[in-house]
Amino acid sequence: MRRLMTMFTFLAAPVLAQAQTPADYPAQIEQWHAARVERLQRPDGWLSLVGLHWLERGTHSVGSAADNAIVLATGPARLGTLRFDEAGVNFTPATDSGVSIDGQAATGEVKLRADADGAPNIVGFNDGTASFMLIKRGERYALRVRDAKAATRTGFVGIERYPVDAAWRIEARFEPHPPGKTIDIATVLNTIEPMANPGALVFEKDGKTHRLEAVDEGDGSLFLIFADRTNGRETYGPGRFLYAERIDAGRVVVDFNRAYNPPCAFNAYSTCPLPPPENRLDLAVTAGEKKYRGPNGQ
Repeated sequence: MRRLMTMFTFLAAPVLAQAQTPADYPAQIEQWHAARVERLQRPDGWLSLVGLHWLERGTHSVGSAADNAIVLATGPARLGTLRFDEAGVNFTPATDSGVSIDGQAATGEVKLRADADGAPNIVGFNDGTASFMLIKRGERYALRVRDAKAATRTGFVGIERYPVDAAWRIEARFEPHPPGKTIDIATVLNTIEPMANPGALVFEKDGKTHRLEAVDEGDGSLFLIFADRTNGRETYGPGRFLYAERIDAGRVVVDFNRAYNPPCAFNAYSTCPLPPPENRLDLAVTAGEKKYRGPNGQ
């Protein structure tokens, strides 16, 4: 009977409030944050974005001169010509523009591969310090432009964070959804994108039960897009991102000390997803990254 009661108690408990914390936990978080900042500051990182140009069908001149159909924030006055038709998007570099495609000198017309089709082609210029790539969102195409000399990158001031607190490293129960389930995710572009929704994460904090719907970006990971009661005052207004760590088939760790700002927190040229209504926590998550205070912080 004692064994049966013990099993019943274990099964009835919704989740553990706090996951077992490694001895070197603070150092792990510092290492994670350092790697996060290093990725942001790379020449092709999110801090280098300087433009997002949505494409219409037709042939368009591209360059930094004001009379181009697509005016870039950087680069030569005449970079080339873009042709967008039912067959796709093609780019022809202008003579002596110094354009490279995927690191190789380019002169003739090239059909561009978008990010939705695998690794996108990188069209480089300004001696390789600037570039653009083709992105696809729904049925729309755009040029995403980067410049390693962007003020958002050269003027990066670091990201404020809450003190590391192991109490925000929480073990949650994973409740799987039926295979093939999706959840509608709104974006800053005022579009709705259905994303794979493998299950929900249920956890307890401060005596209350909370729930977050996870999305799968295609690699099997559990990605969380969430909002909480710190948004707008102490943290980025629309919400933050977080990856959960699987323990086994039914348990995961939700470590809010690893909550981070989406790219849209640093500039206006990203296409970020927004938290679904199900992921708006009635909870002040005083862990992870705070609102960015640097150049062009949103």
